[in-house]
Amino acid sequence: MQCTNNLKQWGLALHNYHDTYGKFPARKGGTGVGSAPFAGNSRVESNGSRLSAFVALLAFVEQGPLAQAIAAGDPTGVTGYAGVGGPRLPPNGPCAWCSWSVWNRGPGTLQCPSDGQVFNSPNNIRQNNYAVSAGDTITNVRDLTTSRGVFSSQLCTKIGEITDGTSNTIVMSEHLKADLGLSTVVANQIKNGHGLATSVAAIVTTPGICLTQSAGQFFRAGVVVKARFGALWTDGQPERVGFTTVLGPNAPGCANDNNGNADSVSSLLPPSSNHTGGVNGAFADGSVRFISNSVDTGNLTAPNPTSGQSPYGVWGALGSKSGGEVASLGE
Repeated sequence: MQCTNNLKQWGLALHNYHDTYGKFPARKGGTGVGSAPFAGNSRVESNGSRLSAFVALLAFVEQGPLAQAIAAGDPTGVTGYAGVGGPRLPPNGPCAWCSWSVWNRGPGTLQCPSDGQVFNSPNNIRQNNYAVSAGDTITNVRDLTTSRGVFSSQLCTKIGEITDGTSNTIVMSEHLKADLGLSTVVANQIKNGHGLATSVAAIVTTPGICLTQSAGQFFRAGVVVKARFGALWTDGQPERVGFTTVLGPNAPGCANDNNGNADSVSSLLPPSSNHTGGVNGAFADGSVRFISNSVDTGNLTAPNPTSGQSPYGVWGALGSKSGGEVASLGE
């Protein structure tokens, strides 16, 4: 119930943000070009164009003081910054992936009570369990400005652009927290919902191949896995704050390369949770519904589409905002 309430709050925040600005925030944005006296140090001069949608939404979830503190930056050096180039920071702070005392502890409503501390990093405090939807996008999900889902890199979506209907389009879900570099798995070590199998290049053309990377609830022995979700709520990389609607909830995730950070270009990012049988999802009409692990995923041998209807069944249709599908969870 608490998880559902949290998602309802963030869903309401999205609508209030849209009422104010006429659009939803981008999955990642913020400042990208520095100016004097901060220019010349990429970690200090801007957010690196990676500030997450959750930062943009703070003022709409009763986090006005935190939103204001981030917007103010650190012109005097009073607050802490664990980086190079000195303590002064421009408005909206440093690189979105950097430690900064102002944002090192995020809102409690970003965390689901059914999940504990970040897997493999018990002392991390920049935690989040909630994620925004990139829809059924796989190819270049990291940087694509025209994601088939509601949330893209840099580009904002208006409600009028959700032509599949707001009640049929998912905007948020949840994901288990984990922080792990490239690691070769032993049997029954890392749950599907925690990480991504790496170097699975064929996911763009045959996403179902990712399912072969697991054995039951865990990644199979010998697979090289990384896990980067939930440890940096301010960073808008999809591995930090996003999910995709291709493989169903609690399926294994996969990246097409061997990047050990949260920077893989193309990836499958199923939502995950400790709830029995599935995950909660917030929809563009403000409702929150439960999505089963067994939701229809259609043809997982089909290549990633760039337009038109999703080949990935009901789940893909719920992710695409303008695919022309009519499927819903009720069908």
